[in-house]
Amino acid sequence: MLAIVGNVPYILDIFRGRVQPHAYTWFVWTVVTAIVFFGQVAKGAGVGAIPTAASGFFTLLIFLLSLRNGFKNIARIDTIFLIFALAGIVPWILTSDPTISVVIAVSIDLIAFMPTLRKTWRQPSTETPLLYGMNVLRHILALLSMQTYNIATTLHSIAMLVTNSAMTGLLLIPRKQQESDE
Repeated sequence: MLAIVGNVPYILDIFRGRVQPHAYTWFVWTVVTAIVFFGQVAKGAGVGAIPTAASGFFTLLIFLLSLRNGFKNIARIDTIFLIFALAGIVPWILTSDPTISVVIAVSIDLIAFMPTLRKTWRQPSTETPLLYGMNVLRHILALLSMQTYNIATTLHSIAMLVTNSAMTGLLLIPRKQQESDE
């Protein structure tokens, strides 16, 4: 439910031109979410993997929307982050261990977050805090619903708690304060 509450308004804001998702970030998040989901299932997350599946559906949809309605000012550093994130998929392909796959996927996810964090720091009006705030709540509930606790089932939610909390805070800091900090 939290995935719907957070993502549907975000998607509507994309159509309204209020939000401009960064295609690089959402592309990598789509791939990573699929890896994490299958890793969680393989390591016994049970119903705790359902939030990851829901997230994967919305992540793919937002990526597809970002191709047309997303942020267009792609910087060289964004491309470097994309290359690093995609290069991290190679070790995942070479291993069949779900735990290693999830650790690599989460590392990729964190790198993929950088273009969106950079964009949001410079242009906070291109994002909305609702999605990221709902993601914080969703990952708390996902952690509480895991049927098995191990690195493969929990690492992604822990990392997403940190990054989504940072993003929510960044978006809720008044713009005047941000400008004086730059």
